[in-house]
Amino acid sequence: MKLLTLFILVSLSCQIFANPAPKYVKPAFELITLGDTGGIQDGNLSAFLLRSLSDSNYIALDAGSLVNGINVALHKKAFANITINNDPAWQTNGIILREHVKAYLISHGHLDHVAGMLISSPQDSKKPIYALPSVNQTLLDTYFNWQAWANFTNRGKPPQLNQYQLIDLKPKQATPIKNTSLKVTAFSLSHPLESTAFVIEKGQNMFVYFGDTGPDEVEKQGKLNAIWRYLAKQMPDKTLRGLIIEVSFDNQRPDNLLFGHLTPKWLMAELKQFNILLQPNITLAGTKVVISHIKYSLASGQNPRHKIRQELAQANNLGIEFILAKQGQVLTF
Repeated sequence: MKLLTLFILVSLSCQIFANPAPKYVKPAFELITLGDTGGIQDGNLSAFLLRSLSDSNYIALDAGSLVNGINVALHKKAFANITINNDPAWQTNGIILREHVKAYLISHGHLDHVAGMLISSPQDSKKPIYALPSVNQTLLDTYFNWQAWANFTNRGKPPQLNQYQLIDLKPKQATPIKNTSLKVTAFSLSHPLESTAFVIEKGQNMFVYFGDTGPDEVEKQGKLNAIWRYLAKQMPDKTLRGLIIEVSFDNQRPDNLLFGHLTPKWLMAELKQFNILLQPNITLAGTKVVISHIKYSLASGQNPRHKIRQELAQANNLGIEFILAKQGQVLTF
Protein backbone atom coordinates (compact mmCIF):
# COMPACT_ATOMS: atom_id res chain seq x y z
CA MET A 1 0.00 0.00 0.00
CA LYS A 2 2.83 2.37 0.90
CA LEU A 3 4.59 1.57 -2.37
CA LEU A 4 1.37 2.28 -4.30
CA THR A 5 0.91 5.60 -2.53
CA LEU A 6 4.52 6.59 -3.24
CA PHE A 7 4.09 5.67 -6.92
CA ILE A 8 0.99 7.87 -7.22
CA LEU A 9 2.73 10.84 -5.58
CA VAL A 10 5.75 10.50 -7.86
CA SER A 11 3.47 10.27 -10.93
CA LEU A 12 1.56 13.40 -9.92
CA SER A 13 4.79 15.28 -9.31
CA CYS A 14 6.04 14.38 -12.78
CA GLN A 15 2.82 15.61 -14.34
CA ILE A 16 3.04 18.91 -12.47
CA PHE A 17 6.61 19.55 -13.58
CA ALA A 18 5.91 18.37 -17.12
CA ASN A 19 2.88 20.69 -17.44
CA PRO A 20 3.64 23.82 -15.41
CA ALA A 21 0.83 26.31 -14.86
CA PRO A 22 0.79 29.26 -17.30
CA LYS A 23 2.88 32.15 -16.10
CA TYR A 24 0.74 34.96 -14.66
CA VAL A 25 1.25 38.26 -16.43
CA LYS A 26 0.15 41.33 -14.51
CA PRO A 27 -2.41 43.35 -16.52
CA ALA A 28 -1.33 46.73 -17.90
CA PHE A 29 -4.56 48.29 -19.22
CA GLU A 30 -8.21 48.61 -18.27
CA LEU A 31 -10.95 49.01 -20.87
CA ILE A 32 -14.53 50.14 -20.30
CA THR A 33 -17.06 49.79 -23.11
CA LEU A 34 -19.30 52.87 -23.37
CA GLY A 35 -20.86 51.80 -26.67
CA ASP A 36 -20.56 48.56 -28.62
CA THR A 37 -22.72 48.84 -31.73
CA GLY A 38 -22.34 50.42 -35.13
CA GLY A 39 -25.19 52.17 -36.84
CA ILE A 40 -28.63 52.88 -35.56
CA GLN A 41 -28.84 52.09 -31.81
CA ASP A 42 -28.58 55.59 -30.36
CA GLY A 43 -27.30 55.51 -26.80
CA ASN A 44 -25.00 52.55 -27.52
CA LEU A 45 -22.64 53.63 -30.31
CA SER A 46 -18.90 53.02 -30.69
CA ALA A 47 -16.97 54.36 -27.69
CA PHE A 48 -14.44 52.98 -25.21
CA LEU A 49 -12.42 54.29 -22.28
CA LEU A 50 -8.85 53.03 -21.85
CA ARG A 51 -6.41 53.68 -19.03
CA SER A 52 -3.07 52.43 -17.81
CA LEU A 53 -3.60 50.54 -14.57
CA SER A 54 -1.01 52.80 -13.00
CA ASP A 55 -3.31 55.80 -13.57
CA SER A 56 -6.90 56.72 -12.71
CA ASN A 57 -7.50 58.75 -15.86
CA TYR A 58 -8.78 57.56 -19.23
CA ILE A 59 -8.56 58.33 -22.91
CA ALA A 60 -11.70 57.95 -25.03
CA LEU A 61 -11.39 55.75 -28.11
CA ASP A 62 -14.11 57.25 -30.29
CA ALA A 63 -17.15 58.84 -28.68
CA GLY A 64 -20.37 57.69 -30.34
CA SER A 65 -22.10 57.35 -26.95
CA LEU A 66 -20.51 59.16 -24.05
CA VAL A 67 -22.75 60.33 -21.18
CA ASN A 68 -25.22 57.47 -21.65
CA GLY A 69 -22.32 55.02 -21.83
CA ILE A 70 -20.84 56.43 -18.62
CA ASN A 71 -24.24 56.12 -16.94
CA VAL A 72 -24.55 52.45 -17.94
CA ALA A 73 -20.97 51.79 -16.83
CA LEU A 74 -21.63 53.44 -13.46
CA HIS A 75 -24.75 51.31 -12.99
CA LYS A 76 -22.61 48.21 -13.65
CA LYS A 77 -19.90 49.48 -11.26
CA ALA A 78 -17.29 49.58 -14.01
CA PHE A 79 -15.45 52.45 -12.30
CA ALA A 80 -15.01 50.56 -9.02
CA ASN A 81 -11.26 50.23 -9.59
CA ILE A 82 -10.49 53.97 -9.50
CA THR A 83 -10.89 56.66 -6.87
CA ILE A 84 -13.32 59.15 -8.38
CA ASN A 85 -12.44 62.76 -7.68
CA ASN A 86 -14.74 64.69 -5.35
CA ASP A 87 -16.40 67.79 -6.78
CA PRO A 88 -19.71 68.87 -5.23
CA ALA A 89 -20.48 71.00 -8.30
CA TRP A 90 -20.96 67.92 -10.49
CA GLN A 91 -22.69 64.55 -10.43
CA THR A 92 -20.49 61.46 -10.62
CA ASN A 93 -21.01 61.06 -14.37
CA GLY A 94 -19.97 64.68 -14.84
CA ILE A 95 -16.84 64.21 -12.73
CA ILE A 96 -15.81 61.19 -14.79
CA LEU A 97 -16.35 63.00 -18.09
CA ARG A 98 -14.80 66.29 -17.02
CA GLU A 99 -11.93 65.15 -14.81
CA HIS A 100 -11.13 61.52 -15.59
CA VAL A 101 -11.42 61.55 -19.41
CA LYS A 102 -8.28 63.41 -20.48
CA ALA A 103 -8.39 63.14 -24.28
CA TYR A 104 -10.35 61.92 -27.28
CA LEU A 105 -8.86 59.72 -30.00
CA ILE A 106 -11.30 59.95 -32.90
CA SER A 107 -10.91 57.37 -35.66
CA HIS A 108 -13.12 59.06 -38.26
CA GLY A 109 -15.91 61.54 -38.64
CA HIS A 110 -18.97 59.34 -39.06
CA LEU A 111 -21.73 60.31 -36.66
CA ASP A 112 -21.87 56.98 -34.81
CA HIS A 113 -18.28 57.62 -33.66
CA VAL A 114 -18.57 61.28 -32.58
CA ALA A 115 -22.20 61.97 -31.59
CA GLY A 116 -21.63 61.54 -27.84
CA MET A 117 -18.73 63.99 -27.82
CA LEU A 118 -20.75 66.58 -29.76
CA ILE A 119 -23.82 66.33 -27.56
CA SER A 120 -21.89 66.44 -24.28
CA SER A 121 -19.54 69.25 -25.31
CA PRO A 122 -21.49 72.12 -23.61
CA GLN A 123 -20.68 70.62 -20.19
CA ASP A 124 -17.36 68.97 -20.99
CA SER A 125 -13.98 70.27 -19.81
CA LYS A 126 -11.03 71.49 -21.88
CA LYS A 127 -9.14 68.59 -23.47
CA PRO A 128 -7.40 67.62 -26.70
CA ILE A 129 -8.82 65.71 -29.65
CA TYR A 130 -6.19 63.55 -31.39
CA ALA A 131 -6.90 62.53 -34.97
CA LEU A 132 -5.45 62.32 -38.44
CA PRO A 133 -5.58 65.70 -40.26
CA SER A 134 -8.48 64.66 -42.53
CA VAL A 135 -10.51 63.55 -39.52
CA ASN A 136 -10.04 66.83 -37.66
CA GLN A 137 -10.98 68.69 -40.84
CA THR A 138 -14.18 66.65 -41.09
CA LEU A 139 -15.05 67.59 -37.51
CA LEU A 140 -14.62 71.27 -38.40
CA ASP A 141 -16.39 71.18 -41.76
CA THR A 142 -19.30 68.95 -40.78
CA TYR A 143 -20.02 69.56 -37.10
CA PHE A 144 -18.13 72.38 -35.38
CA ASN A 145 -19.31 74.91 -37.97
CA TRP A 146 -21.95 76.93 -36.08
CA GLN A 147 -24.62 75.17 -38.15
CA ALA A 148 -24.64 71.53 -37.10
CA TRP A 149 -23.07 72.54 -33.77
CA ALA A 150 -21.23 75.36 -32.03
CA ASN A 151 -17.48 75.50 -32.65
CA PHE A 152 -16.03 74.18 -29.40
CA THR A 153 -12.56 73.83 -30.96
CA ASN A 154 -9.54 76.10 -31.37
CA ARG A 155 -9.78 76.19 -35.18
CA GLY A 156 -12.29 76.90 -37.90
CA LYS A 157 -15.22 79.25 -38.05
CA PRO A 158 -15.20 82.01 -35.40
CA PRO A 159 -15.97 82.49 -32.65
CA GLN A 160 -13.78 79.58 -31.53
CA LEU A 161 -14.77 78.49 -28.03
CA ASN A 162 -11.35 76.83 -27.48
CA GLN A 163 -12.64 73.96 -25.37
CA TYR A 164 -11.17 71.23 -27.57
CA GLN A 165 -7.63 71.51 -28.90
CA LEU A 166 -7.42 69.73 -32.25
CA ILE A 167 -4.10 67.89 -32.55
CA ASP A 168 -3.18 66.45 -35.95
CA LEU A 169 -1.42 63.11 -35.71
CA LYS A 170 1.33 62.30 -38.18
CA PRO A 171 0.87 58.72 -39.44
CA LYS A 172 3.31 56.18 -38.00
CA GLN A 173 4.81 58.72 -35.59
CA ALA A 174 4.42 58.29 -31.82
CA THR A 175 2.82 61.23 -29.98
CA PRO A 176 2.50 61.63 -26.18
CA ILE A 177 -1.11 62.01 -25.00
CA LYS A 178 -1.38 65.06 -22.75
CA ASN A 179 -2.10 64.56 -19.05
CA THR A 180 -1.54 60.79 -19.32
CA SER A 181 1.42 58.40 -19.33
CA LEU A 182 0.36 57.03 -22.72
CA LYS A 183 1.52 57.66 -26.27
CA VAL A 184 -0.23 56.95 -29.55
CA THR A 185 0.80 56.05 -33.09
CA ALA A 186 -1.83 56.45 -35.82
CA PHE A 187 -2.31 54.43 -39.01
CA SER A 188 -4.72 55.18 -41.84
CA LEU A 189 -7.49 52.64 -42.51
CA SER A 190 -9.59 51.93 -45.60
CA HIS A 191 -13.15 53.23 -45.26
CA PRO A 192 -15.37 55.52 -47.38
CA LEU A 193 -14.18 58.31 -45.07
CA GLU A 194 -10.54 57.96 -43.94
CA SER A 195 -10.47 55.98 -40.70
CA THR A 196 -7.72 55.29 -38.18
CA ALA A 197 -6.08 52.59 -36.11
CA PHE A 198 -4.42 53.77 -32.89
CA VAL A 199 -1.51 51.89 -31.34
CA ILE A 200 -1.48 53.00 -27.69
CA GLU A 201 1.62 52.34 -25.62
CA LYS A 202 2.69 52.47 -21.99
CA GLY A 203 6.28 51.38 -21.54
CA GLN A 204 6.71 48.03 -23.26
CA ASN A 205 2.95 47.37 -23.45
CA MET A 206 0.78 47.97 -26.52
CA PHE A 207 -2.98 48.08 -27.11
CA VAL A 208 -4.54 48.65 -30.53
CA TYR A 209 -7.89 50.24 -31.37
CA PHE A 210 -9.21 49.96 -34.92
CA GLY A 211 -11.83 52.33 -36.24
CA ASP A 212 -14.02 51.15 -39.09
CA THR A 213 -12.06 49.29 -41.74
CA GLY A 214 -12.48 47.05 -44.74
CA PRO A 215 -10.27 44.02 -45.50
CA ASP A 216 -7.20 44.48 -47.67
CA GLU A 217 -8.38 41.90 -50.19
CA VAL A 218 -11.48 44.00 -50.90
CA GLU A 219 -10.06 47.50 -50.43
CA LYS A 220 -6.83 46.87 -52.40
CA GLN A 221 -4.85 49.43 -50.38
CA GLY A 222 -2.78 47.21 -48.06
CA LYS A 223 -3.47 49.37 -45.00
CA LEU A 224 -4.10 46.55 -42.55
CA ASN A 225 -0.99 44.76 -43.74
CA ALA A 226 1.03 47.88 -42.90
CA ILE A 227 -0.27 47.75 -39.33
CA TRP A 228 0.39 44.02 -38.99
CA ARG A 229 3.97 44.54 -40.19
CA TYR A 230 4.51 47.41 -37.76
CA LEU A 231 3.22 45.36 -34.81
CA ALA A 232 5.24 42.31 -35.85
CA LYS A 233 8.41 44.40 -35.74
CA GLN A 234 7.53 45.73 -32.28
CA MET A 235 6.48 42.49 -30.63
CA PRO A 236 9.89 40.88 -30.06
CA ASP A 237 10.53 43.71 -27.57
CA LYS A 238 6.99 44.77 -26.62
CA THR A 239 3.85 42.95 -25.50
CA LEU A 240 0.62 43.24 -27.46
CA ARG A 241 -1.92 43.18 -24.64
CA GLY A 242 -5.01 43.15 -26.83
CA LEU A 243 -6.92 44.89 -29.56
CA ILE A 244 -10.37 46.15 -30.49
CA ILE A 245 -11.49 45.62 -34.06
CA GLU A 246 -14.82 45.82 -35.82
CA VAL A 247 -16.98 43.07 -37.29
CA SER A 248 -20.02 44.86 -38.64
CA PHE A 249 -21.76 42.05 -40.54
CA ASP A 250 -21.99 38.26 -40.63
CA ASN A 251 -20.52 36.20 -43.45
CA GLN A 252 -23.66 36.42 -45.58
CA ARG A 253 -22.89 40.04 -46.39
CA PRO A 254 -21.56 40.28 -49.98
CA ASP A 255 -18.22 42.01 -50.51
CA ASN A 256 -19.73 44.73 -52.70
CA LEU A 257 -21.98 45.78 -49.80
CA LEU A 258 -19.35 45.88 -47.05
CA PHE A 259 -18.76 49.64 -47.42
CA GLY A 260 -15.44 49.48 -45.62
CA HIS A 261 -16.34 46.95 -42.92
CA LEU A 262 -15.33 43.44 -41.82
CA THR A 263 -17.08 40.10 -41.44
CA PRO A 264 -15.88 37.13 -39.37
CA LYS A 265 -14.44 35.53 -42.52
CA TRP A 266 -12.46 38.64 -43.42
CA LEU A 267 -11.29 39.31 -39.87
CA MET A 268 -9.91 35.78 -39.58
CA ALA A 269 -8.19 36.16 -42.96
CA GLU A 270 -6.50 39.35 -41.70
CA LEU A 271 -5.47 37.82 -38.37
CA LYS A 272 -3.99 34.81 -40.16
CA GLN A 273 -1.84 37.18 -42.23
CA PHE A 274 -0.73 38.86 -39.01
CA ASN A 275 0.04 35.50 -37.41
CA ILE A 276 2.21 34.48 -40.39
CA LEU A 277 4.30 37.63 -39.93
CA LEU A 278 4.88 36.72 -36.26
CA GLN A 279 6.06 33.16 -36.80
CA PRO A 280 8.05 31.18 -35.82
CA ASN A 281 8.79 32.73 -32.43
CA ILE A 282 5.44 34.40 -31.64
CA THR A 283 1.80 33.51 -32.33
CA LEU A 284 -1.56 35.10 -31.64
CA ALA A 285 -2.67 32.21 -29.41
CA GLY A 286 -4.27 33.60 -26.25
CA THR A 287 -4.48 37.16 -27.60
CA LYS A 288 -7.61 39.03 -26.47
CA VAL A 289 -9.49 40.47 -29.44
CA VAL A 290 -12.51 42.62 -28.59
CA ILE A 291 -15.16 42.70 -31.33
CA SER A 292 -16.88 46.05 -31.79
CA HIS A 293 -19.29 47.83 -34.14
CA ILE A 294 -21.70 44.92 -34.72
CA LYS A 295 -24.54 46.51 -36.67
CA TYR A 296 -27.74 46.60 -34.65
CA SER A 297 -30.79 45.55 -36.67
CA LEU A 298 -34.51 46.21 -36.34
CA ALA A 299 -35.26 43.23 -38.58
CA SER A 300 -36.75 40.10 -37.06
CA GLY A 301 -34.75 36.91 -37.00
CA GLN A 302 -31.44 35.83 -35.54
CA ASN A 303 -29.55 38.30 -33.37
CA PRO A 304 -26.52 39.50 -35.39
CA ARG A 305 -24.32 39.15 -32.30
CA HIS A 306 -25.17 35.45 -31.93
CA LYS A 307 -24.41 34.68 -35.56
CA ILE A 308 -21.13 36.60 -35.58
CA ARG A 309 -20.07 34.88 -32.34
CA GLN A 310 -20.76 31.48 -33.90
CA GLU A 311 -18.92 32.29 -37.13
CA LEU A 312 -15.85 33.55 -35.28
CA ALA A 313 -15.78 30.44 -33.07
CA GLN A 314 -16.07 28.12 -36.06
CA ALA A 315 -13.19 29.81 -37.92
CA ASN A 316 -10.90 30.38 -34.94
CA ASN A 317 -7.98 27.99 -35.44
CA LEU A 318 -5.43 30.47 -34.03
CA GLY A 319 -6.37 30.12 -30.37
CA ILE A 320 -7.52 33.75 -30.14
CA GLU A 321 -9.75 34.81 -27.24
CA PHE A 322 -12.61 36.65 -28.92
CA ILE A 323 -14.67 38.94 -26.68
CA LEU A 324 -17.82 40.62 -27.99
CA ALA A 325 -17.92 44.14 -26.58
CA LYS A 326 -20.86 44.80 -24.24
CA GLN A 327 -21.89 48.23 -23.03
CA GLY A 328 -20.83 48.80 -19.43
CA GLN A 329 -18.33 45.94 -19.42
CA VAL A 330 -14.88 46.36 -17.87
CA LEU A 331 -11.91 44.30 -19.04
CA THR A 332 -8.22 44.18 -18.18
CA PHE A 333 -5.39 43.35 -20.54
